[in-house]
Amino acid sequence: MSEPNGTPIDFDVVRLGDYLDRWLGGAEPLQVERTQGGMSNPTYFVRRGLWQAVLRKQPAGKVMPSAHAIDREYRVLSALQNTDVPVPKPLHYCADPQVLGTPFYLMERLQGRVFHEFSTPGLPAQERTALFDAMVSTMAAIHRLDVVALGLGDYGRPGNYFARQLKRWAEQWTTQYRKGDDDNPALDQVVAWLSQRVPDSELLRLCHGDFRIGNLMFHPTEARVIGVLDWELSTLGHPLVDVAFNSQAWRMAPDENGGLLGLDLAALGIPDEDAYLQRYYELTQASEPMSTFHQVFAMFRGAVGSAGVAARGEAGNGFLPDAARVGRRLARAYAERGLSMTKGKP
Repeated sequence: MSEPNGTPIDFDVVRLGDYLDRWLGGAEPLQVERTQGGMSNPTYFVRRGLWQAVLRKQPAGKVMPSAHAIDREYRVLSALQNTDVPVPKPLHYCADPQVLGTPFYLMERLQGRVFHEFSTPGLPAQERTALFDAMVSTMAAIHRLDVVALGLGDYGRPGNYFARQLKRWAEQWTTQYRKGDDDNPALDQVVAWLSQRVPDSELLRLCHGDFRIGNLMFHPTEARVIGVLDWELSTLGHPLVDVAFNSQAWRMAPDENGGLLGLDLAALGIPDEDAYLQRYYELTQASEPMSTFHQVFAMFRGAVGSAGVAARGEAGNGFLPDAARVGRRLARAYAERGLSMTKGKP
């Protein structure tokens, strides 16, 4: 058994091989490779003979309750089979932490293109235009789903999504990730601003929670999405949270999660933010437009999530060797962008 790219594997590959032998039969050598993605839930390519799959597991070490919910990922992938939302086929779920140290699941390995920058370097402008339309069309398809018919009516709690999420993520920041009162003062101010402006809304749809271009796989040659990946943060929530998080691309710089700020969008063939949002509204017949609250809330979520990446890096559980530095830098960037949006807003 081997790790082809030399990246350390944080579980017993021999034990995984024994487990797969019992499930699949046969005894071909197992290969395991850590992927570049999966900053929160570690992700691996596994191959044995002609059989191959993607493995996702919880990170090693202590995790917060309800975080890194591998079982929820597997459930939503199963529910979305045969819908208008393309997702990999789930193959097997293992709840026994004795096998790899944490629960894990296996899913189909799709063959396609993943772009980690919204500017999608190297593509012709016409293809970028089509890719962005495919991205917004896929997001709209998620929000049009009938969650009750899919068996996901209990996938999230009823009531005001924003109130619950603000409380949960703010507590994570203040009790788990913040290193002193002067760690990220902009984020503290954003939390205070949001807390005074929670909208009264009980609109709930299936939300991905981290809908960005890096979590989409496109066809190898065509401008269409063949798989929506990384459903760790999915829940029943307000659809404009996904929209606001996705549209952060126009408000973040290229070195901040591959944003578009400062780039010549017309030359690149990328629509401006207003045109992109209008396309979403047309596809969903949305009656409520995105507001400053939604945009600031998305920046808040991005900031806390990045602080979590930093905390895991500092604890030695990060995938990238500089996860702590990158996470702290992004947490401050998200918070400062969010705070700038609040200026002059009642």
